[in-house]
Amino acid sequence: MSQFNQFTRRDIARMLMAGAAGISYSGWMPHLAAQAETAKKNGRACILLWMGGGPSQLDTFDPKPDHKNGGPVKPIDTAVPGIQISEYLPGLAKQMKDLVLFRGMTSKEGDHVRATQLMLTGYRPVEAVNYPGIGSLFAKELAPADGELPGFVSISPFRFGGVGGPGFLGPKYAPLTVSGNSSDPNARADLTVENMLPPAHVSPGSMKSRVEMLHFLQQEFTSKVAGEAALSHQANYDRAIRMVETQGRNAFNLDEEPDALRDAYGRNRFGQGCLLARRLVERGVPFIEVSLTNSGNVFGWDTHTDNFNQVKSLCDVLDPAWCALMNDLRDRGLLETTTIIWMGEFGRTPVINPNGGRDHFPLAWSTVMGGGGLNGGQVVGDTGKAGAEVVDRPVQVKDFYATICRAVGLNPNKENISTIGRPISLAEAGAEAVKEVLRS
Repeated sequence: MSQFNQFTRRDIARMLMAGAAGISYSGWMPHLAAQAETAKKNGRACILLWMGGGPSQLDTFDPKPDHKNGGPVKPIDTAVPGIQISEYLPGLAKQMKDLVLFRGMTSKEGDHVRATQLMLTGYRPVEAVNYPGIGSLFAKELAPADGELPGFVSISPFRFGGVGGPGFLGPKYAPLTVSGNSSDPNARADLTVENMLPPAHVSPGSMKSRVEMLHFLQQEFTSKVAGEAALSHQANYDRAIRMVETQGRNAFNLDEEPDALRDAYGRNRFGQGCLLARRLVERGVPFIEVSLTNSGNVFGWDTHTDNFNQVKSLCDVLDPAWCALMNDLRDRGLLETTTIIWMGEFGRTPVINPNGGRDHFPLAWSTVMGGGGLNGGQVVGDTGKAGAEVVDRPVQVKDFYATICRAVGLNPNKENISTIGRPISLAEAGAEAVKEVLRS
């Protein structure tokens, strides 16, 4: 295969123009051409910690202790001199050398649905194109074709209208959803996948015969009805059968883990979801999403009232789970190849409202990245003393996406063809990765 097949038309045009201008791309082209294959061979993975509702940046990663907007939350020092975060996150303060704080995030979307679409796809919503979510995009690029597990697993998600799904990539790249829904708190923490076991009354021989019959019928159908939908349907069934036959390599059996480790993550849905994410990374799943919501509130971080008590309650769950995840990955030699993203759809207003809450605020807010592909211990952006605007180094969502792509070894300019025939790059056109946080 020619190395040019790894590039988009835009990439090649840029290289040609640069060559005409006398700029050398010697060494750079082979490096970019091999990125995706190298990432796949090296088992690169990404874990998204999704904070639905929009977490308050001032009460987590961008405290303002010298201004009335800061409220009662006090800052604490971290493992990196000069960087402080909220007292609600004492464990993460010790992990700062492996984290990058993006304090200068900015967008124009303050509506939950539209902002969620933007953050989970990298594109603002339009009627003409159903953009795929980041999990489906990365599954397509990084998952092995014959894997026993899906390339994208979503744990305890909540979505409006399928936002963040496979979009125009089709059902082949849809996530396996692990809901953990149950009235039993222990069952919620187990996060088992339903219907993985064959029916008790069906013998192994009978089960094998049923699978063979299904395979025969699928082959007959696809031989007569060609098309992406039929092939995707068959691929999904084949993967489901492999999961049943192998029990997903026991990925979902958290009882295999020591009690002390499960306790360190936290015996709750989010904590055990983070533990499951580590087990899935070990088994070659390239993208895992774990959502943190408040009990009974799918938009747990939407703190229009009683902001400080709610954020502390959420951080009491977030901090130990995220720390345990990073320690666990590090101990197993997986942190170097696993990129962790923490984000919601926007931030919260610096001004505290009359109900002791903070409202929607997309103008200046925070996200975090950690682990693989990054030079940690850095802060990007500054929102000034009041936190009301980005006064230095703003980062658009498309640039954040390009940075994520580069961190996991993917070319953000690589394109997929949408259902209307339009080429759509992984990150929006014109995106520029934040180079200073990336490892060369």
